Amino acid sequence: MSFLGKIFGKKEKETLDQGLEKTKQGFFERISKVIIGKTSVDDEVLDQLEEALIGADVGVDTTLALIEKIQERVKKDKYVSTSELNQILHDEIASLLVEAPSAKLGFTAPVNTKPYVTLVVGVNGVGKTTTIGKLAHQYKQAGNQVILGAADTFRAAAVDQLTIWSDRVGVSIVKQNMGSDPSAVAFDTVQSAIAKNADIVLIDTAGRLHNKTHLMDELNKIKRVIQKQIPDAPHEVLLVLDGSTGQNALEQAKQFMAVTNVTALAITKLDGTAKGGVVLAIAHQCKIPVKYIGVGERIEDLLIFNKDEFVDSLFSLSK
Repeated sequence: MSFLGKIFGKKEKETLDQGLEKTKQGFFERISKVIIGKTSVDDEVLDQLEEALIGADVGVDTTLALIEKIQERVKKDKYVSTSELNQILHDEIASLLVEAPSAKLGFTAPVNTKPYVTLVVGVNGVGKTTTIGKLAHQYKQAGNQVILGAADTFRAAAVDQLTIWSDRVGVSIVKQNMGSDPSAVAFDTVQSAIAKNADIVLIDTAGRLHNKTHLMDELNKIKRVIQKQIPDAPHEVLLVLDGSTGQNALEQAKQFMAVTNVTALAITKLDGTAKGGVVLAIAHQCKIPVKYIGVGERIEDLLIFNKDEFVDSLFSLSK
């Protein structure tokens, strides 16, 4: 059975289609206005398509890259009809997107890495703690023992929220008092995971971008104390971004990339926005794999990102 068949069945596809409804309707409305009444792709169509893509929050740089690819295709084929434009766009958009290699495992823990430690970063308000809770649920449902680490000790609400999620999902949590050293929490979390022979460790961190030097120092210290127990950890640094903020999410990604080695992305809140095109901009410009997307409020509405299914959903109108 293929990777897609294993973790992206009919239920997941329906969830994805529903979650991207606002984005794809806006996307198609803009594209259809460009090509209506036209028989071929000419400079006028390309100019209008450029405006439509930028308006769909695909971003200037990514839009220009797509337009350049289409121009190359038009030049090569001499004649391209507007009916072919959707397929060309479909293929070129898919080529921009990158999946995380570890996504192929779904919510199965890597065989030779136990515990698998993920450091979760992102500014406050993007759905970081909720994403951790949903990840814990998915991993537990897949048969893994999960431990959470509440290392965002800057905000009492963050610790409280993660505690609520640990109770809801039924997984262990390691926490200390507000204001405690985040690296001490991370150390205790990994120590507990080793003692309990846990499979997955998810560590929440503070999201304060107003002081980048402090954030960098804090994240580096967390990494150092984790590596005292597991030399190759953290195995993943997951950046959570709010897709509904459009280009602001792209700017946040660039800022976090400047202070830590982000290895994968989770893009949340795509169900409530028409700005889902920003996923293309982030993936293209940051060159970091998208691993998860959030497409709803339900606990199961955090999906493994599959670029082919994502693009198919963008290009398919609901019946």
